Amino acid sequence: MEYGFLSVLPPIIAIILALKTKQVYIALLFGIWFSWLIINNWNPLDGTIAMIEGMVNVFQSEGNTRTIMFSALVGALLIFIQFSRGVEGFINIINRKLTQLEGKKAGYSRVVVQVLATVTGLLLFVETSISSLTVGTLYRPIFDTLKIPREKLAYIADSSSAPSSILIPFNAWGAFIMGLLLTQGIEQPFTMMLASIKYNFYPLLAIAIVFVVIFTKKDFGPMKKAEKRTLETGLLMNPNAIPMVSDAVTSFPPKEGIEAKAYNMIVPLLVMVFMMPINLVYTGWTLVENATSFLNHASEAIGKGSGSSAVLYAVITALLVAIVMYFIQGIMKPKEAVDLTLKGIGELMPLALLMLLAFAIGDACKALETGAYVADATKDWLSPELLPAVVFIISSFIAFSTGTSWGTFAIMLAISIPMANIHGSDSTIIVAATLGGGIFGDHCSPISDTSIISSMASASDHIDHVKTQLPYALVGGVITVIMYLIIGFLGS
Repeated sequence: MEYGFLSVLPPIIAIILALKTKQVYIALLFGIWFSWLIINNWNPLDGTIAMIEGMVNVFQSEGNTRTIMFSALVGALLIFIQFSRGVEGFINIINRKLTQLEGKKAGYSRVVVQVLATVTGLLLFVETSISSLTVGTLYRPIFDTLKIPREKLAYIADSSSAPSSILIPFNAWGAFIMGLLLTQGIEQPFTMMLASIKYNFYPLLAIAIVFVVIFTKKDFGPMKKAEKRTLETGLLMNPNAIPMVSDAVTSFPPKEGIEAKAYNMIVPLLVMVFMMPINLVYTGWTLVENATSFLNHASEAIGKGSGSSAVLYAVITALLVAIVMYFIQGIMKPKEAVDLTLKGIGELMPLALLMLLAFAIGDACKALETGAYVADATKDWLSPELLPAVVFIISSFIAFSTGTSWGTFAIMLAISIPMANIHGSDSTIIVAATLGGGIFGDHCSPISDTSIISSMASASDHIDHVKTQLPYALVGGVITVIMYLIIGFLGS
């Protein structure tokens, strides 16, 4: 059945509701319900039952179920790391390294510290919240000592979290996006994700701009004023600023009476990161045919492996390693391990719920053939050359308005991929433009959860953080649009 213009109403209504209520969960839930209401000929009872069944059917996909499980278990791992005082031990190492720089000039120390903060954020690509929270919490005392404004710390924490998470897909982001791509009929979602990285210009530019600003010491806009204020007056924030203070990486207190050791944080995270590609090879090994060598077999297996299985197995392995480490050290007992696991899962249930709703609205839009209708309606006036730039701008607007890149991915990938197919555009570039637009809009939005967390962890005024970051984000966004136009008209 063809639904015509009705097929675009659910995502439009979801966007409008998100704008009005600032509640993406309510917006997505209503969008799902409205989709099934249309499909069931406006019968509210049948539509409601179909909506419920549609969300239940999300779990019929093994990939969706694994992704949701991974998101919940990551919360347990983060709680374990905090409880073991691993984060505190890492802070102590950084402080000792900085002490060795005391003989250097102050400007050198400032650059080194900002680079370390950025690299830390990039390396913690497993989850944006832990990245921005860790960077803000770890480096805030050091930045304060060196008279670096809180706005700069929040900017570094924000700009090193989501960009690295989207560019290195061995995490919940990768699993989530691969699930959305599978929903749209992409048979090799991990291969598509890897191929899109080189076209995902905004996250690459966002990271590059951070390093350029640090090394050149050439700030501009409100950030320049903030740097001048701190250097001249010692004020870390504006006099009328209202900081969002957070004294811990998670809401669970660390264990008392034990020594803070950095490896209690580093080892579990490294295990998780290291196991992801290994699990991809393992899950894809039997799917490879006619490989000429072991390395060739392994490289092809990574592309054919199950991303959702890889991340789930990796986080379970990391949890087991952490539990064994903490048992041996006497940090944790079996009952504490169970309690902490349940506590951690509970803290990330909102993320798991968002995944459930995102998968459900993607399935509903596919049933309505929303993407096919939009693509068909625009094929006469929207040229393939303009499509990447237009998709990036639309995704940016949705993410800016709703404050969530994940919700944007769920809405836009269901539309942009069918548009790419009908317009004859390269789907890899369109996927990159969709993902990059979500990150750009999220960076600019004052209601973005990542931006709010960055302000909180850095103890910065949130509005000041948004104002100081916005010029840098706009520079990256404008350059990205230009690059998509160049690719559109000249080819990749």
